[in-house]
Amino acid sequence: MSRPLILILGDQLTESLEVLTQAPDNAVIALCEVKAEGEYVPHHPQKILLILSAMRHFADTLRDKGYQVHYSALDDDDNRQDLIEEAERLADAYGCDDIRVTQPGEWRLFERIQRRGTRWRIHEDNRFFCSIEAFGEWLDGRRRFRMEDFYRQMRKRTGLLMEGDEPAGGQWNFDHDNRNPIKHGLQMPAPPKHRLDDTTLAVKSLVETHFDTHFGTLEHFNWSVTRRQALGDLKHFIAHALADFGTYQDAISDDEPLLFHSRLSAAMNIGLLSPQEVCEAAISAWRDGQAPINAVEGFVRQILGWREYVRGIYWQRMPGYKQENRLNARRGLPDFYWTAETDLRCVRRALEMTRDNAYAHHIQRLMVTGNFALLCGVSPAALCDWYLAVYADAFEWVELPNTLGMTLYADGGYLGSKPYCASGKYIDRMSDHCRQCRYDVKQVTGERACPFNSLYWHFLEKHRERLKGNQRMKLIYGSWDKMQDGKRQVILDQAEKFLGTLTFEAPYGKDDHASGYQRS
Repeated sequence: MSRPLILILGDQLTESLEVLTQAPDNAVIALCEVKAEGEYVPHHPQKILLILSAMRHFADTLRDKGYQVHYSALDDDDNRQDLIEEAERLADAYGCDDIRVTQPGEWRLFERIQRRGTRWRIHEDNRFFCSIEAFGEWLDGRRRFRMEDFYRQMRKRTGLLMEGDEPAGGQWNFDHDNRNPIKHGLQMPAPPKHRLDDTTLAVKSLVETHFDTHFGTLEHFNWSVTRRQALGDLKHFIAHALADFGTYQDAISDDEPLLFHSRLSAAMNIGLLSPQEVCEAAISAWRDGQAPINAVEGFVRQILGWREYVRGIYWQRMPGYKQENRLNARRGLPDFYWTAETDLRCVRRALEMTRDNAYAHHIQRLMVTGNFALLCGVSPAALCDWYLAVYADAFEWVELPNTLGMTLYADGGYLGSKPYCASGKYIDRMSDHCRQCRYDVKQVTGERACPFNSLYWHFLEKHRERLKGNQRMKLIYGSWDKMQDGKRQVILDQAEKFLGTLTFEAPYGKDDHASGYQRS
């Protein structure tokens, strides 16, 4: 009788996986800790601790369910420290005829597995609302496609937030109500504190030994490593944060890293929670009067709409998508992205929160660290590698489109209709950083001028030929053109002077792309 080895990856910790539900009784279930997966980019120690601890807990769950489980620990003497090689070693050891795996979330693994031949069998990942094939069918033949159109179709297909054929609450999108800065004195709920059990403590020691040079600290580790903990986080978010999530989802605080955000993306992305149950919990809160429609719709849109949309884009466009660099950005990463040593208050606080928590919410990523990298001309390869490394919820299927397409506009508008570039005014409006910064956000030139201001105009001038025809950019270029020539030149000189003060990592060459960590 044929015997399969079923490989479960670290972001596939879900009992309802097709490879598990269809596994024959004699199957060997393998989970493998290998150094290569922790080092192809220098993953944040908290991210590594999260995944390895969750893997060990999941292996215990599977054993309790009656599965035969082999667990390769990182410090096993015979561990080959490469996922593919280790799986094939185990298949040989157990006399398995084939190796089955759910489709990986990163092209690098998918491509390697395909090259190994017929011994490997890739199964569809059934944990998403929309399959890769269904997304391709939706995309096929469309001259215009935007996430909003896809999101509405997904609402209709799933019935989530629908009243018959009409959207719940009378409209599809309540984003206009979700753009408020934090009010003074507003109290944010603290997340549940998770106890580190013996399994997690053992992994913590392992991570401290093997990945001690990576950016980030383990001191504040508080991620869910079991489904029970993840369900507790979901329950807490619904009860204490969801009601205010929508109103303040774009706000930034100098002190509070979480605000009213759920921080559930990591649990969903590694499989401890399903997107279906998370959306249904939020919708139930609205129907029970616990949360307003603007909060619930905004939250559901992030999961049912954006999360599914970027995954579809990733698999439709890879592997070429990873090499996109339409703005010809060639600089390496500013070195302070690894140290948080900068006088730019907003950037420093985002970097410090990332270092301490392996987390920064989406506006900090998009409009602070991402916006700064965009304005400085940082290579997509450099920023994509960094985001993939430092955030606990970052896996390439979700990280790459968000960073390359949305943040850096490196795909020329395929994902987003305009660059998300902004001057210091946006950060001043949405945060309390500027009042504590050595720079003056109201000044464009001069020694104390906020660098975001001159960099913003410098970016627009540099990319005028590509961007001037964009309807959403015409008013901005109109304002720039109304300035006197001398004033414009002073602003451009100010930006160049500031760029000259920065230390960038080694620049990326013409044909480089984020195929691995390239820090120099």
